[in-house]
Amino acid sequence: MRERVPWWGLVSSSAAPVLLIGGWTLAAGLQPGAFDPVADTISALAGHDAEDRWVMTAALAGLGVCHVTTALALRPLARSGRVLLAVGGVATILVATFPLPAGGGSSTAHTAVAGAAFCALSLWPALGWRRGVRAAPRSGSIRTRRPLPAPARPAVALGAAAVLVGLLGWFGAELALDDGRIGLSERATAGAQALWPLVAVLLSRRR
Repeated sequence: MRERVPWWGLVSSSAAPVLLIGGWTLAAGLQPGAFDPVADTISALAGHDAEDRWVMTAALAGLGVCHVTTALALRPLARSGRVLLAVGGVATILVATFPLPAGGGSSTAHTAVAGAAFCALSLWPALGWRRGVRAAPRSGSIRTRRPLPAPARPAVALGAAAVLVGLLGWFGAELALDDGRIGLSERATAGAQALWPLVAVLLSRRR
């Protein structure tokens, strides 16, 4: 019988986009000035000079824990992909640990862990595919292949990674150009990264 994703994996993968999107929505609403989600980054909501910065900080930490938990639950996928998803989760927790300094300055530690998180969460589907598991039936010696869930198939896994990497490339371009859409590209990238583990769990739990 094919390995199944446990119920707690469904809980963690469902909570991830709720924490991320709910966190940035609530945190933006608590800022006293005009916060522009198109131009301003998610990290700014957890920075040292943000109002009620604990909201976004807690959301990022919870998001990271969800990714690590989901990685443990996605048993039908290859181990290398699951490890990279867990690495992305740990890096996300560290993003919450190393916030941006006050005054809108940069932080080497924050930049490093945020970059690691974005890269790992974009690339992990490409490492999650696997070959069909061979299993011998009880009544004979002929070996057959068990069906793979969609996220473990090469075409689906590589396609998902291509979309996520494409979004990450857009975010990187916006960072380089600084033309006022950094926040929008970051939210599109982070949102897709938070949603794909849920899609992978749902597809993997289908019989």
